[in-house]
Amino acid sequence: MKTFTILIILSFSLTCSFELAQEKIEYTKETDPLVLQKLQQWQNAKFGLMMHWGPYSQWSVTESWTICSEDWIHRKSDDYNEYKIKYEGLKKTFNPTEFDPVKWSKAAKDAGMRYVVFTTKHHDGFSMFDTKQTEYKITDKECPFNSNPKANITKEIFQAFRDEDFMIGAYFSKPDWNSNYYWWRYYATPDRNVNYDIKKYPERWQKFAEFTQNQIDELMTDYGRVDILWLDGGWVRPYSEKEIEKRRMKADFNTFRLQSQDINIPLIVKNARIKQPGLIVVDRTVSGPYENYLTPENRVPETVIPYPWETCMPMARSWSYVANDNYKSSRILVHLLVDIVSKGGNFLLNIGPGPGGDFDETAYDRLKEIGYWMKVNGEAIYNSHPVEPYKEGKVCFTQLEDGTTYAIYLADENESRQGGMPAKLSLEKFSPLQNAEIELLGTNTNIIWEKVDNGCELEIPESVRKNFTDEYTLIFKIK
Repeated sequence: MKTFTILIILSFSLTCSFELAQEKIEYTKETDPLVLQKLQQWQNAKFGLMMHWGPYSQWSVTESWTICSEDWIHRKSDDYNEYKIKYEGLKKTFNPTEFDPVKWSKAAKDAGMRYVVFTTKHHDGFSMFDTKQTEYKITDKECPFNSNPKANITKEIFQAFRDEDFMIGAYFSKPDWNSNYYWWRYYATPDRNVNYDIKKYPERWQKFAEFTQNQIDELMTDYGRVDILWLDGGWVRPYSEKEIEKRRMKADFNTFRLQSQDINIPLIVKNARIKQPGLIVVDRTVSGPYENYLTPENRVPETVIPYPWETCMPMARSWSYVANDNYKSSRILVHLLVDIVSKGGNFLLNIGPGPGGDFDETAYDRLKEIGYWMKVNGEAIYNSHPVEPYKEGKVCFTQLEDGTTYAIYLADENESRQGGMPAKLSLEKFSPLQNAEIELLGTNTNIIWEKVDNGCELEIPESVRKNFTDEYTLIFKIK
């Protein structure tokens, strides 16, 4: 996307804004040339794997959230204190002996993925790496997996994916509900926020900031090359008094004890980039210089966004493992990838490993099926940028730097197998240059086309319609 996104960003002033889901979002362009170079590499990658994993997978619950007290959360217990004790006790039974990150990295590579983002620590505070800051971690002596040669799970995952030439991303939760410096055990925990008055106890908050800084420093020091620091928990951030009052007026469920929660992100980023030059930082939902790309969650923007962005979405219904969960079909996943890329974004697809340490077989099936499609059609995805009209009806458009354009027809279910592909495809808003050659990917067929008003009409031969094996798309390569 070098010729589209980066050049457009450089043409804006320092801080730009746009409307996404009726919410005003600001984007501040990065100036570090090493970060810009890595951002371009990441944008060209297009397709990544995310993994939410921790002891909570043993209960098939939604990551850390069942230990948070907010109205929208439901748990199978009417005794919160008892539930929380049992939840934290999951550390003592977490023993994922089937864990094989090489198997994951090869499956992801075969699917056409090119970067990975792994949850080194979610909001519950359980560290999936060998931190020295807490005993609530995978390598603690009370965790049965601690004696396994692969006990330092984050290090093993990063190395396995690095060996397959992936960009490496470290998801890290800024809030830590196990830390006595965030959820102080002296007080109750009414919601996701810090549960004490930071102004009243600034020394305690400073200890939490240092705890967070030390953990991130460990990840940036002891785990090889890291390309992306993916920070979650956007409510942990500085707020002005005016902003706090404004948010309280909205009565959002997550602003019960809203206060400024400044952990000194500028210092964290400065130190991280000393150890990892060019590091992409995603302080997600916190607009400013440390949100190098935007992360609309579980949704696809309606139109092109002229800033680096990524849709993160689970393959199943839940981010973390749930037994017998429903997984999206390969058709839906391929169509999502095409739609996202045609609008200038990346697709970060999440799979939650199970308590034994492996993916559900359905997830492997989906990765294989996407991989078959990518082997034929990946040239329309990688290194591409959006091109007008971006999308028309069931057709999405992408373009390479040399001007090669792809018109990607999103086929309905069973459309190709039943011979239901249209004999002609009419486009009203797109017309190739007069001497353009059009080829149908996956065949040796040149497509006959003609200009019609401001658009064009493409003829799909009967032989192709009867024998075409791609159930998801028809991709026209226009040179």
